[in-house]
Amino acid sequence: MEGLDNLLDLSHTLAWEYLNSFKYPWQALSGLKEFILKLGASLPPEYMEISPNVWVHENAKIAPTAYIGAPAIIGGGTEVRHCAFIRGSALVGEGCVVGNSAELKNVILFDGVQVPHYNYVGDSVLGYKAHMGAGSITSNVKADRTPVWVKCGDERIETGLKKFGAILGDFAEIGCNCVLNPGTVIGRNTSVYPLISARGVYPSDSIVKSADKIVKRKH
Repeated sequence: MEGLDNLLDLSHTLAWEYLNSFKYPWQALSGLKEFILKLGASLPPEYMEISPNVWVHENAKIAPTAYIGAPAIIGGGTEVRHCAFIRGSALVGEGCVVGNSAELKNVILFDGVQVPHYNYVGDSVLGYKAHMGAGSITSNVKADRTPVWVKCGDERIETGLKKFGAILGDFAEIGCNCVLNPGTVIGRNTSVYPLISARGVYPSDSIVKSADKIVKRKH
């Protein structure tokens, strides 16, 4: 389906087999806690269980002031910085940055993802080397508390989820202080200008200059 195909290179996450079993990436969110618990118990010895059901790679760097709730897996070379708040059900890949006062909950971060400054990422999947600028967030609950749906062209795709933030394709770039409204999908290699309130599906290889102005990226 246009806009939802070829978003993610599954070779860049420990959840590749799990994600590959679903039609849409957001379908993985409902069972993510159980998947992380199962995966954590089978990890190689370089992953240390620093507290019950929290596994951290020996080469990860965790600030003393960071909080990591269970279940969670933190990959090698990842940096979890001062006052980061990982609430649980978080699978964070290799070489990621979870920054100052960033908050994660029920998420998959592929390798190389950066959420470095004051970000909230909840009930979302962030693809390989996706980056969220300072203050940008995923909004994961609709104001009326009804299930989230995804608008893809003229089609409305029901997710059945009351909590679903966003899917970021590989190399997506989100500008500072953006809000990704519930059910937002950002295509691979797509950039979103700062201060935009995004909603719906944005095509790959694009630049989102405003809510209603999207241009094709020039290579």
